Amino acid sequence: MKNKSIEKDPSSFHRFIFWVLIPLLFALFLGLLITSIAGVNVFQKAKEWSDKVPILANMFDEKDKANVLEYEEKIINLDAEIQNKSAQIDQLKSQLEKNESEKERFLLEKQSLEQTIEELRQMKDENKRAFKEIVSTYEAMTPKSAAPIILEMNDDEAVKILSNIGTETLAKILEKMPPDKAAKYLEKLSAKTE
Repeated sequence: MKNKSIEKDPSSFHRFIFWVLIPLLFALFLGLLITSIAGVNVFQKAKEWSDKVPILANMFDEKDKANVLEYEEKIINLDAEIQNKSAQIDQLKSQLEKNESEKERFLLEKQSLEQTIEELRQMKDENKRAFKEIVSTYEAMTPKSAAPIILEMNDDEAVKILSNIGTETLAKILEKMPPDKAAKYLEKLSAKTE
């Protein structure tokens, strides 16, 4: 008999769990299940009953009021933040539109300036061609007939034409001029080349 295990009586705690707590939890679960199927909100009913008990009602009301006030304050702060962000967005949109219009204006101005530059370039090319034709006309003329015409021009125009004429033709034209005028033109030509 010594080898037989000795069975101990279950303690009072085990008895309480098996005979009271488990059946109570099972009954509570079964009650919640039946009331849920019947369409009764047990938690709402518990709140209504707690409102009838003054101590519990005051405790829940103060918590609810504090929560409501806290949430209202948060809502007000968030609304103000939304309005600030909306104002910033509107400001950025208007600034973006302003920048876009300035960009378009600058592009139009750039196109206008490029067109003006092209027109001036064409005029310059035409003036160069016309000037080369004038110079070639003076080179084609006899020095005897070119010298008096150049003497009648203003000094700047005369120097400009003489500086573009070939060296041989220039020497022949200056030969046909009075010495003082030829010296004046040679002096201006040498000053221009320096």
